Amino acid sequence: MAKNDDQFKKVISHAKEYGYVFQSSEIYDGLSAVYDYAQNGVELKKNIRDYWWKAMVQMNENIVGIDAAIFMHPTTWKASGHVDAFNDPLIDNKDSKKRYRADVLIEDYVGKLDTKIEKEVAKAAKRFGDAFDKAQFLATNPRVLQYKEKGAAILKRMGQSLEKEDLADVKALIEELGIACPESGSKNWTDVKQFNLMFGTKLGASADSAMDLYLRPETAQGIFVNFLNVQKTGRLKIPFGIAQTGKAFRNEIVARQFIFRMREFEQMEMQFFIKPGTQQEWYEHWKEARMKWHLSLGMGEDNYRFHDHEKLAHYADAAADIEFRFPFGFKELEGIHSRTDFDLSQHEEFSGKKLQYFDHEENKSYVPYVLETSIGLDRMFLAVFSNSLKEEELENGTTRVVLKLPAVLAPTKAAVLPLVKKDGLPEVARKIVDDLKWDFNVAYDEKDAVGRRYRRQDAAGTPFCITVDHDTLEDNSVTIRHRDTMEQKRVKIEELRAIIKQEVDMRSWLMKM
Repeated sequence: MAKNDDQFKKVISHAKEYGYVFQSSEIYDGLSAVYDYAQNGVELKKNIRDYWWKAMVQMNENIVGIDAAIFMHPTTWKASGHVDAFNDPLIDNKDSKKRYRADVLIEDYVGKLDTKIEKEVAKAAKRFGDAFDKAQFLATNPRVLQYKEKGAAILKRMGQSLEKEDLADVKALIEELGIACPESGSKNWTDVKQFNLMFGTKLGASADSAMDLYLRPETAQGIFVNFLNVQKTGRLKIPFGIAQTGKAFRNEIVARQFIFRMREFEQMEMQFFIKPGTQQEWYEHWKEARMKWHLSLGMGEDNYRFHDHEKLAHYADAAADIEFRFPFGFKELEGIHSRTDFDLSQHEEFSGKKLQYFDHEENKSYVPYVLETSIGLDRMFLAVFSNSLKEEELENGTTRVVLKLPAVLAPTKAAVLPLVKKDGLPEVARKIVDDLKWDFNVAYDEKDAVGRRYRRQDAAGTPFCITVDHDTLEDNSVTIRHRDTMEQKRVKIEELRAIIKQEVDMRSWLMKM
């Protein structure tokens, strides 16, 4: 665990040092759990969003996008259930005075059991070598099965207690497991209470006439209230989807782990409207499709797993998370939920307007069922960034820090480096930048020895370095260096665009799906 903590500290430090993420309002000592995306971070975030949008909207003829407003009529949140039921269970430690989410404390305890399983796997792999069968070991080893059974039983009990709102049993479970305050080690807990996560605000010119509003806690409701508008104007036939990316706001009890859990964050969601009775088929379809999207980025199949929900929302008939191995363990990255007809039916009831689809094939109207995929853009950013940060030992005994971002997502695709700042080399380098920047984000770097510039671009995540030297003036060739392998190759200047495009083009990455 200490090793993981050290790695996570390096991730946070590197994100700041190389212009990816800054603490918001840092000159005023910052604002808790609010962050700003810096010059490289904003590009990485945009590229992740574009990669999702391309796969979700552009590559699917029956999925369209919208951009709904953050402010919505307050009855929206009454209909959706957020006013009455959008709560997290909180618990305070009486000695440290620290406040925690009770469910997260229990999930972290189960996460430690998962870590123990991984240690058993690592020991067995070392002992048996090439003959080791990981799948068989996980399915048969008594100690592993004991850890799995214990974790599943804990999560099942917690899910049932939260579903029944038996908060006393949630506290009892924390006490039975001997869970201590992470800060103080104290086990002196208050009762568990529910805490509503929505931020309130006002709309109006004066306090007397202002309307009470909420900052949206999710982007999905903007899709549901626009369902009929989009369906009719787009002449869309079921099944079809509506996608959206945008900001959401939650007054998290314990916002922590850097950008993993923030009070202001961005979601990438798609609501897929289907015929009632087909939800299981589409649920399996989107589970598979979304996992393929993640795996197309090449971040390692072992870093992903599905987690089926023990506790289902009252309106859902199936739900699973795609979890990713962050430096602090496996945590939710994306959710796939079968929401039945709850959302549209609720908005029908509260608005008095029909939100139904007329099925010409069946010659009848019905409220469609919904299959949702929802991913946190900030969490995806953290998954990509933390997985990419490596410290490598080189053959000459030195080490290098390299950010091996998937090239398709890298903020800057290439850095152009004149070997020296004279003899006409900067002018040639600038011409290359001016030519390539029509197609790619390109940097120009002439400060320090070329070796130091390579290291700087490696740490910033730039896939290619292009060096202009004195031979360039004679043969119109440059040296292109690959970040991940450090391989250097002499190529013609006119070949650069095609070489870079081959590595960073979305088409070649998404074709892996």
